[in-house]
Amino acid sequence: MYIICTFTTQATAAHTTDMRDHYDFSDAIKNPYAKRLRKSITIRLELSTVAYFKGLAEELGLPYQSLINLYLRDCAASKRKLKLTWKGGSPRPAPARPRTRPPKKTR
Repeated sequence: MYIICTFTTQATAAHTTDMRDHYDFSDAIKNPYAKRLRKSITIRLELSTVAYFKGLAEELGLPYQSLINLYLRDCAASKRKLKLTWKGGSPRPAPARPRTRPPKKTR
């Protein structure tokens, strides 16, 4: 990804050309922040969770996805761990038993 370019000419209303004709990328350098760019993912959240972050984001004047990212980044930076208690009081659910399938029928 390149971030620096030089504008070489200025288009006028009478002379319209492709925008790429107006930029010179020959001296461009690679984006030094490329490692910090974001990755698009899909996650399923409860409607109430999304509503909470949307409301909070509106109060703060931020996009709600940015607010969720900031919250998750803070959790990761502080190595915060969620304490879960499952039914029966155990800290962790029992491992699921492997599902056995009936043998395939051969003809």
